[in-house]
Amino acid sequence: MRNSSTNRPSLKNRLLNLVAQREFALVLVLLVAGAIMSIVSPFFLSVANLEAILIALSMEGTIAIGMSILLISGGFDLSVGSTLALTGVVTGLALNAGVPAVPAMILGLLAALMVGLANGLLVARMGINPFITTLGMAMGVRGLLLVIAHGRAVLNLPSSFTVIGQGRMFGIQYPIYVMLGLVTIGEILVRNSRFFRQSYYIGGNERAARLSGINVDLVKIFNYCLVAVLAGVAGLLITARFGSSSVTIGGGEELRVITAAIIGGSSLGGGEGSVLGAFLGALFMGFLANALNLLGVDVYWQNLVTGALLILAVVVDVLNERRKTRQQ
Repeated sequence: MRNSSTNRPSLKNRLLNLVAQREFALVLVLLVAGAIMSIVSPFFLSVANLEAILIALSMEGTIAIGMSILLISGGFDLSVGSTLALTGVVTGLALNAGVPAVPAMILGLLAALMVGLANGLLVARMGINPFITTLGMAMGVRGLLLVIAHGRAVLNLPSSFTVIGQGRMFGIQYPIYVMLGLVTIGEILVRNSRFFRQSYYIGGNERAARLSGINVDLVKIFNYCLVAVLAGVAGLLITARFGSSSVTIGGGEELRVITAAIIGGSSLGGGEGSVLGAFLGALFMGFLANALNLLGVDVYWQNLVTGALLILAVVVDVLNERRKTRQQ
């Protein structure tokens, strides 16, 4: 009788597999960076600074959940920044018109959902390139914002709404709980839900996925709606946090989120990635931005660093794809 233990991977192989995971590497980098920064600046590991990092991360971390799933399925969305702003403005206008907080937030999220649905239908049903579709949608939504808000911020939002962005539980602001809760749920669903796992098959080989019976169009449309709604949630959180909604907020957010997802292991070619990896990628970028601030580096350098990180992440992704192709 064959010993079943021979079929199990050894401890050494398990450790090697763990080290090979992008998530493990990011956690290691974050720990090392945290240790170095704690020596350079005594304020880095303070409770106030760590909370500042997480509260700033709540917007990008929330959107990164949907973006990672969309990238896994082979798509991407350049309109999430505009969708974020649209949700805030629609919610703010509804609140100032006398609509109660909950219905106003639902209206804002419905506006975000419509953007995602339009993107999904154009990409999945009409076969239009995701880059062109979502770029055009981003420009169109920004124009719509200027029309409905007359180019001005929406101010004086009621406390019944702003509490979701400014309130605290056990000393921690609500947006942090929302982000961490959504990341946890997203990671569990992507790893265990049959529906969400279909995105890997679609991103890996869309034609084979169709032949195997997967409703590719439905999954694609759902993923575009999901990332749009999550951008809407981020819009609600940041609008409630500042107590006002702006037509210009969210500019460049899509590139930061895509960068975070790629750093976390997602591939522009589809078929790879995880929600946890995207969150860790966003956390890494948040750590970096905070470290630059503490070191007194000019804020304008941060865009340069973000752009460099995006190029580096794409280069690593391309080299990784070439390596896999040679191994096949």
